[in-house]
Amino acid sequence: MAQVTRSLLYLDGVTVSFDGFKALRELSLTIKAGEMRAIIGPNGAGKTTMMDVITGKTRPDSGDVIFEGGIDLTRLDEAQIAGLGIGRKFQRPTVFDNHAVEDNLLLALAGPREAFANLTRRKGPEASRRLDTLLETTRLAAVRDRPAGWLSHGQKQWLEIGMLLGQEPKLLLVDEPVAGMTDAESVETARLLKEIAEDHSVLVVEHDMSFVNELGVQVTVLHEGAVLAEGSLDKVSADERVIEVYLGR
Repeated sequence: MAQVTRSLLYLDGVTVSFDGFKALRELSLTIKAGEMRAIIGPNGAGKTTMMDVITGKTRPDSGDVIFEGGIDLTRLDEAQIAGLGIGRKFQRPTVFDNHAVEDNLLLALAGPREAFANLTRRKGPEASRRLDTLLETTRLAAVRDRPAGWLSHGQKQWLEIGMLLGQEPKLLLVDEPVAGMTDAESVETARLLKEIAEDHSVLVVEHDMSFVNELGVQVTVLHEGAVLAEGSLDKVSADERVIEVYLGR
């Protein structure tokens, strides 16, 4: 029976092993509704495995993964978890390069199984309103008619975030959103995510400490599959254990 918790997402004692290697070691993490959290840590710390567990790609050996107070995510598959409102953006953007920015977003509104041939027919007043909002949010209104393949790397990242938002998720998992971006794009992406976090919960995995600083949110540091430290960026940056295993001197 699933535990009952007031948190949006609650992980407790989550352990995952691959051929004897423990990718997660009794990981515990709580995300409140409306919270944005940054997850940092060295390579191999368990960040990707943690997201795989949350989205149903990997089943834990033990532990609880509870969503919205009582839904046991370990009993559900990836499609069911996505249907609950958990969206994941991977590091590499996956957009339809040959189709317009607007059509990429409209496809997300229509649902993943809708063909592009149906897009024009489905673009009613409500879809148009939502589409305009997404284009403004993602800073892509001026290029709505351009092919997605024409966009810069940073703009493609914004487009994919917009496609995720089009599915109206309650929780967004965002993996290294500013990797490969210019400094200006990184700053704008921090603003974008802070705007999104005004009415969504967001979990951001990132290596770029200046970007994490721009977000100004609570930080969780993972190391060897468990939480090493938690708090503001200033607090965890001053932690001797974090300096030793991740930040360096």
